Amino acid sequence: MTDRRGGVGSTGGVRGDLKQRVKTARKRTSSQTRWLERQLNDPYVARAKREGYRSRAAFKLIEIDDRFKLLKPGQRVVDLGAAPGGWSQVAAKVVGESGRVVGIDLLPIEPMGGVEFITLDFLDDDAPRQLTSLLGGPADLVLSDMAANATGHKKTDHLRIIGLAETAAEFAREVLAPGGAYLAKVLQGGTEGGLLTDLKRDFAVVRHVKPAASRADSSELYVLATGYRGAPGKGVAAEE
Repeated sequence: MTDRRGGVGSTGGVRGDLKQRVKTARKRTSSQTRWLERQLNDPYVARAKREGYRSRAAFKLIEIDDRFKLLKPGQRVVDLGAAPGGWSQVAAKVVGESGRVVGIDLLPIEPMGGVEFITLDFLDDDAPRQLTSLLGGPADLVLSDMAANATGHKKTDHLRIIGLAETAAEFAREVLAPGGAYLAKVLQGGTEGGLLTDLKRDFAVVRHVKPAASRADSSELYVLATGYRGAPGKGVAAEE
């Protein structure tokens, strides 16, 4: 498989040889201990450190892009909920100096070459205008790896992450150029029907994707919508 990110393949080199166990410390709960043990034994975490990516999530985008070729040189890309910057990092490597990547988050993000990070709530009324101004025009791709803080209640967590995906999709309609694409995290379940219906109305192709870098025991999925038709009377696309 051709790799467009300077030697980073889609799934190679991620099998660990040793499993580390973490003893429960006095100030660490059992759930925190399980999370730490999983991190220490996650081959994608180790690979991200080895290859200089800010998070293991970078490999999710790499794998999706290897399959669907979303990223191209010269594109304008928006990364919603960008912290700590793994997806922005992948995007910047592909779009190159002729492209633009803007990452948005509520928290400040450490600067990165090839990416402009802004501390902003994408729900702000002025956010679409600010983004298109920073990009120098409408976006070709809107990315969202956002997830609401887990409550531990499966149904509630699912509704919250679908709500984020729906809101991000509405934002994407405001900033995408015709033909653009939208990629967002969702969870497996039966309540994303409304989101899919709306996306199918406005995009030529809508599909679910589960990259290998998503943990096998996770219900995490990604919804990928390509071929934005442009919503009449709305956003940047309507002004073209």
